[in-house]
Amino acid sequence: MTGQARDRDPAGRPRNARPRDAFGRPLPRGEAGEQRIPDDLAVPPEEALSMAQGLLDSGRPFHAHEVLEASWKAAPAPERELWRGLAQIAVGLTHVQRGNATGATSLLRRGARRVGDYAGAAPYGIDAGGIARQASGLADRIDSDGIAAAARGGSGIRLTGAGAAEGHRAG
Repeated sequence: MTGQARDRDPAGRPRNARPRDAFGRPLPRGEAGEQRIPDDLAVPPEEALSMAQGLLDSGRPFHAHEVLEASWKAAPAPERELWRGLAQIAVGLTHVQRGNATGATSLLRRGARRVGDYAGAAPYGIDAGGIARQASGLADRIDSDGIAAAARGGSGIRLTGAGAAEGHRAG
């Protein structure tokens, strides 16, 4: 193999330590990039939701995805598909920013199906039904009006709020 060896964590799993731009695209080594979410992020679910919402609100869905992915990997089995779906929706929003309609609609719909399975019973105040409807609606808007129109409209996705099951904890 030529070039630099692939970044690995202490367990030997591949990691990508290359800098990334605001949309999460890798930049050449040595370039300045966006501040990264640590690969080993471990925060309580409520904090992860707050962090991810702040990142979504500031137009950084790729970074929100990294927070949600860390929660997915750390979640108890009954919650994993919920967190996986939330991460997929964030990646779908990343594809909207990048202008990739196919990737956006695919991930928005896949994430919406996973999250929607938790409607009415999601932990941590997650509005699973609302999120699933919003993600599916955005995918439909991309199909009907195009990726540029969907990108201009923004997602407005709220991870927690009205309609969410209060106080329920899965697991």
